[in-house]
Amino acid sequence: MKLLLAVDESEFSEAAVQAVIRQMRPENTEVRVLHAVKPLLVIPYSYMGQIGDIEAVEQEGVEQGKRLVGHAEQLLTKAGFKTSTLVEKGEPRAMIVDCAKQWNADLIFVGSHGRKGLDRLLIGSVAEAVLRHADCSVEIVRTPRS
Repeated sequence: MKLLLAVDESEFSEAAVQAVIRQMRPENTEVRVLHAVKPLLVIPYSYMGQIGDIEAVEQEGVEQGKRLVGHAEQLLTKAGFKTSTLVEKGEPRAMIVDCAKQWNADLIFVGSHGRKGLDRLLIGSVAEAVLRHADCSVEIVRTPRS
C-alpha cells in the first residue's frame, strides 16, 4: 500500500503520524511524507528592492519543511515503515492532491485543525479540499478538544 502523509508544524500533523503508526501495518506499506511550503502571497511594491529577504524567508520555509518531514520519517522508520520524504513549494491543497495522484497513492493521511465558522471561511480547510479532490481514499485525523 502506498500512503501519503501530509504534515505541517501543527499538533494535528503529529496526531496524523501517530495514527499511521497505530492503525497501519508496516509490512507492505510505503509512506511518503510530504510538506508543502506555502508561497508568499503578495509582494508589496515597497518590498521590491528586498527580494533577497523574501527568498531567505522562502528558503527558511523549505528548511523548516525538511525538519518536519525528517522528524516524521524518523518515527515511521523506527516503527518499521519504508519511508520517503518530499518538500515542495506550492499551495498545500493542490500539492497534496497532485502528489498523491502522481505517486499513485492508495491512501492520504492528513491532520485537521478543526476550524469552524469564520476561521474556516477565511482560512479554508486543507483537509476538506483534499477529501473533495483526491482520487484515492483520505483519512482525516482529529485531536480531542481540550
